[in-house]
Amino acid sequence: MNRKDLFNTIQKKRSFLCVGLDTDIHKIPKHLLKTKDPIFEFNRQIVDATHDKVVAYKPNLAFYESMGDQGWISLEKTVAYIRNISKDIFIIADAKRGDIGNTSAMYARTFFDTYDFDGVTLAPYMGLDTVSPFLAYEDKWSIILVLTSNKSATDFQYVEDKESGDRLFETVLKKSSQWASTDQVMYVVGATKAEALTEIRQLVPNHFLLVPGVGAQGGSLEEVAKYGMNDHCGMLVNSSRGIIYASSDEDFAAKAGASAEEVRQEMEVHLRAKGLI
Repeated sequence: MNRKDLFNTIQKKRSFLCVGLDTDIHKIPKHLLKTKDPIFEFNRQIVDATHDKVVAYKPNLAFYESMGDQGWISLEKTVAYIRNISKDIFIIADAKRGDIGNTSAMYARTFFDTYDFDGVTLAPYMGLDTVSPFLAYEDKWSIILVLTSNKSATDFQYVEDKESGDRLFETVLKKSSQWASTDQVMYVVGATKAEALTEIRQLVPNHFLLVPGVGAQGGSLEEVAKYGMNDHCGMLVNSSRGIIYASSDEDFAAKAGASAEEVRQEMEVHLRAKGLI
């Protein structure tokens, strides 16, 4: 899926919503624990209730890896189910991998060949060697961490280079934007850093941004849209807990669908205001 395809889906659904499938066995409704595969059953019902309102899903791999073999089985089934539901949904492995050489190549094979994800989140600390094996897949996306929402992001991301005056996140943007086209590289920018989106857009005006932190983490969709949208929307805004855990009762899927629709409607307003639909 290239940038044009992604924008077409955004226009068709009048949405740039990404739902994070951060599925915790300890938080899903208790009645699901009686099913053969509770994690997959939860995800299946969430997908059924939300797929017409979203552009992307983002399973956070930590929640699946913590379950051992069964977690990986649930993840594989989830990706296959989403693919069967719709061919135009973008699926992100929120893996935050960051290694080099054969290790990085094996990670790329895992997420792009074995599990058929469209993109994977990557930590670029080790430079181009970290990302290049993923860039070998022309129809896939490297989603590079740039500016995150956590409090200690300032420990490194805002450190200023004395010679250039660039902060570390700016250096990452300038260098990595030269590695591949806007059809292969996307950037993670936390929604609680909305004020920095103007500066980020000056450096990468045409790239897509993956923006987590809207909803339960306190990020403002209005501010993110104001400062981050470009002439092809250029954003996937993620909400996890605010949608998938909208209810802990048997109506959890219906409530998730309603929460997703509420966000989608707000996104439609921003898309119309920008003249994109």
